[in-house]
Amino acid sequence: MKIRPVRPDDAPALADIYNYYVQETVISFETEPLSVEQMRERIGRIAAEYPYLVCEDEQGHLLGYACAHRWKERAAYRYTWETTIYLHPEHHGQGLGSLLMKSLLQLCRAAGCRVLIACITQGNEASLAFHEHWGFRRVSHFPQVGCKFGRMLDVVDMCLPLQ
Repeated sequence: MKIRPVRPDDAPALADIYNYYVQETVISFETEPLSVEQMRERIGRIAAEYPYLVCEDEQGHLLGYACAHRWKERAAYRYTWETTIYLHPEHHGQGLGSLLMKSLLQLCRAAGCRVLIACITQGNEASLAFHEHWGFRRVSHFPQVGCKFGRMLDVVDMCLPLQ
């Protein structure tokens, strides 16, 4: 497995990975799949300022991605970033998330980020446990703040101080 910075030409594979979660799960609160162009634009905007990594196998197939991005718009929040991590649904439980997270944390620290936030749909026990393993702690619980597939969903915020 190889962890490397994202490239614009990764957009089709990343859109495929992400759109699975948009269309089939409540993990993402987006309700419409992203086009390849929308994903390419998102990659460009985020990667211009923040760490954005992909995990690929020996044949160059993308198996997942992780990035950090702005948490809130106000300037006072500039040292607090939000994390995003998605794996191809057939590649969970293989340590890929940990490879991505380890690299992402190193890059965030080196870039001066002081706090990372993970926003997780309540009930996504795998993601909650994964983030707890990396030192994130639950800091908020927002009841019924999202609606997807006709269900009102809670969100848990987790926080990891880096410095």
